[in-house]
This record gives sequence, structure tokens and C-alpha cells, in this order.
Amino acid sequence: MEKQLSYWRTSSGYEVDAVIGTGRVAIEIKSVEEIQSRHLKGLKAFQEEFPACRLIAVSFDSRPRITNDVEVYPAIDFLKKMWNHEIV
Repeated sequence: MEKQLSYWRTSSGYEVDAVIGTGRVAIEIKSVEEIQSRHLKGLKAFQEEFPACRLIAVSFDSRPRITNDVEVYPAIDFLKKMWNHEIV
């Protein structure tokens, strides 16, 4: 079953790079070595509109972790999970 892929942006400038389905999964991609809370503002704003969504941040972090209800994955781990249908 195919899922719709889109992006999300508010009039105040918050944005999410990729949204799968209707608010099902929100993904933010950052080219940083470690995700900080400031990198998650768009995801957290998205969560206010879609409280049941799965929040994911992809970066160059050294290991997977969870911070502020956001799953943080190194890019390689995220791609493996996508390939194995573990994201959606």
C-alpha cells in the first residue's frame, strides 16, 4: 500500500522535511553530528496538530536514541529501517 509523501510548513516558519501519510510519520533531516532540541522545533510544532504522529530526526548522530519523544537515527540506520519497512 502506497503512502502519500509531503512536507509541512506553518505561516510562522516551522517546517518538517517529510510527512508520510496524513500526519502518520514526520521526518526532519539535519546535516549535523548531534541533534539538539533546537533542531526539533518543527517536529514539535507538527505534533501539536497531529498528536499521534511518529516523530523522527535523521542526522549524523553516532547512535540511535530518543529525545523529547523524537526518535533520532543516524542516516544509515534510518535508511536500513526504511528498507525493512520499519518506519511506516
